[in-house]
Order: sequence, then C-alpha cells, then structure tokens
Amino acid sequence: MPTILIIEDEAKMRRLLELNLGDDGFKTLSAGDAETGLKLLASEPVHLVLTDLRLPGISGLEFLQTAKQQNPALPIVVMTAFGSVETAVEAMKAGASDYVLKPFSLAEMRMVVHKELDHSRLREENRSLREALGQKYSHPNIVAISSKMQEVLATVERVAPTNSTVLLGGESGVGKDLVARAIHEKSRRATGPFIKINSTAIPENLLESELFGYEKGAFTGAANSKPGKFELADKGTLFLDEIGDVPAATQVKLLRVLQEREFERLGGTRTIKVDVRLIAATNRDLRAALEDGTFREDLYYRLNVVPIDIPALREHKEDIPGLANLFLERFTKDTGRAEKIAGISPAAVQLLVGHYWPGNVRELQNVIERACALATGKQLEASDIQLDSPRNRNNAASDRFLPDGMTLDQWEDEMIREALKRAGGNKSQAARLLGLSRNALRYRLSKIGIDDNEAD
Repeated sequence: MPTILIIEDEAKMRRLLELNLGDDGFKTLSAGDAETGLKLLASEPVHLVLTDLRLPGISGLEFLQTAKQQNPALPIVVMTAFGSVETAVEAMKAGASDYVLKPFSLAEMRMVVHKELDHSRLREENRSLREALGQKYSHPNIVAISSKMQEVLATVERVAPTNSTVLLGGESGVGKDLVARAIHEKSRRATGPFIKINSTAIPENLLESELFGYEKGAFTGAANSKPGKFELADKGTLFLDEIGDVPAATQVKLLRVLQEREFERLGGTRTIKVDVRLIAATNRDLRAALEDGTFREDLYYRLNVVPIDIPALREHKEDIPGLANLFLERFTKDTGRAEKIAGISPAAVQLLVGHYWPGNVRELQNVIERACALATGKQLEASDIQLDSPRNRNNAASDRFLPDGMTLDQWEDEMIREALKRAGGNKSQAARLLGLSRNALRYRLSKIGIDDNEAD
C-alpha cells in the first residue's frame, strides 16, 4: 500500500490522521516540522504528502517548494485554516496537488487522499505508456510522426514476434518493402535471411522457377540445379511483392507452401521442407481480383492473416519534413556534399508539404535526390524543388475531370502553390497568373496556411 507522510505540528491532529489513514490500509510517516519531513522524504519512499502550511521553522510553502524540486511528480496536499485561502492558492501555484481547509472531516480527507493517489497512479501509467510508445513504435529508415504511421508500426510490433503471414497493402511507392524489413528485423527470425522478390520484375514463365528452384534439365538452358527463393529464405523471411500479379499456376504452389511448408523444385520429385515466414504485398484490390477470378480465394485467405494497409503520403503529410531531411542526409553523405548542404528552407518544406505526391515516398525521395544534385546554396530552397505540374497527371484518363483521389479544394490549393512557384513567390504576379484579385488570393492563401505579407 502507498506510504503517506503527514507533517503537522499539532500532535492530536497528527495522531488522528495517522489512525484514520492507517484504517484505510495506508502506511504513515509523521513529522512535527518541515525539517524532519524533508529528512523522512530523503530516507523513505513516499507516495503522497499531507502538510500544514503554518509550521514552526520552515513554512509549509517552503517545504512544498523544496520537495517539488526534489520530486516534481510527488503529490502534496496542503492543509490550511479557513481564513487563509489566498495562501492555499499560492501553494497550488507552487505545485500543490490540492488543499483542504481546516476544520475538515476525516471522511473528506480520506476522499482527497484517495483521489490524489489515483491521479498520481494514472499520471505514472500515462508517462510510462508515452515512454513505451516512443521506444516501441520507431524504426530506422521509417519516419512515423503521424498517427497513421504510428498505427502501422504498432501493428508491426505486435505481429513481428509471431509466424503469421502478413499482407501489406497500399499504393506504389508507400514503402511496403521497408515495413516488411521492419517486421523481419523485429522478429525472432532477424538473424536469418531476408529474401525479396518482385513478381512483376520476372517474366511469368520464369517466376515459378525463381520461387521454387529447378533441377538440372528441367527446361532448355537448365544446365545445373538451382535453389529457389523459398529455399534461400529458410529460417528467415520471404517478401513477395506484387502478389496480385502472380499467375494462377504459381498461386497453387504458393498455397501448398503456406499450408504444408513443402514443395518440389521445377522438374524435380524430391519434396523439400522449409521454415519460411511469408510477407506479401500488393497495390491492387485483391478482393476485386477474387470477383473477376484472377486470384484464388483460398490463397487470399491464407495470405490475409494479418493485413496492414500503409497510407499514401498525402494522407500523412506530417511525416514529409522528416522524410525529406532523412533523404537529404542520406544523399549528401553518399555524394560528399554534407558540408555544403546543411538543410531545407521553410519555403521549400512548405512546397513539399503542399504537393499531392501521386508517387508517394518514392517520388519524394527522387525529388530530394534531384534537388541535392542541382542545388548551389547551403540549403535546399524552393527554387531547387522541381515538382511535376498537376496538369501533366493522368493525361491518359481523359474521362476524368480531376486526378484520382483529389478533391476540387486540393486541386485549387495545388494550382495556387504552382502559381506561386512560377511567380518566384511574388504574390501579385501569382494573382495575375490565376486571374484573381490580390484580395482573393490573400483569402485563399490564408485558407491553406501560407503567410501573406503585403510586400511582394
């Protein structure tokens, strides 16, 4: 049970509090003055302090200030006479948790003590949780300031120690390979191999042999036997990207590996057993593929044990500054320009955050790499950032009026930023490019959070 320190110069009141709180199961320590109270604080673990404000020698307020310097989280309840409310308020400003006016009932005091101990426990739990979150949901090379990316890493933490198959979803360029590697590195297989294969990068007729290997003479050109990715990933993790494009014949074999952990090489008869954790990824809607018959339903449910959807970059723009600085640090180090380019200007960051990013994190990485290669100043400026114009997107989709996933407000915001870029930041010129009055542009700038100074 918690220990309560009672500092009260009236012996009778001190004894009443000791007995009453003792009946509630608390351990009590007592002192008749602040000096003794401070010595007890230094020598005993104390969870809450009850102190009178009027004490001989050091006052209760001075005790409070000293105790709070030593332990800011310690709850301290002050007791004061009815006519000294101003002193009690001063004590609250100095860090007291609560105050009780004398004379008080013992029931009232017990209620205040229980309330403050409950609050203290909750504050400690919240602090511990925040510390755990800060340590738990982080990973090198993954920027996750936003709540959406924190949710992704939270799921990674929970699923990594298991052997469950994971299906990563999300648009191209969102970083599915980084999340897959994070799962592997946080798993018990971290010391084993991490093998990656992209099914769209391999011709359809060669994918099966790449996955499962082949025996000598299995086909023309197979002069020697060769193990497949599943064998190479034994005791580790196999990351199969673009699972939605795997041909039907290979899907059957994949299903067997997931169910029985065994297969035969192409052209072979020997059954090979493997211990592989499969992480699959797709930028397609596999449920739609189920409906049109291009993806096996039984394989889908074997893969979709733990689904993790990675958001598009435009859905977690809070992470853009951190990602941009990560890429900047990486590229300047690789090219030896770390001393020449020290950072990214606020205007350049604002430009990056305002972009739609149809290519997601991969597009941002390319933009920063290009800017690093072309920059001449000591930091990346807005003029160094070259973004694709929104009017160049989706030219093939002539039946669409707006780009996929973009609202009219987003389109308007991006056109304003594009006009500002072309005008070199001159807002009067940008207004002319947009066919707007200066006041109309000022209003739109305030809506999207861009400072508008009268001087252009």
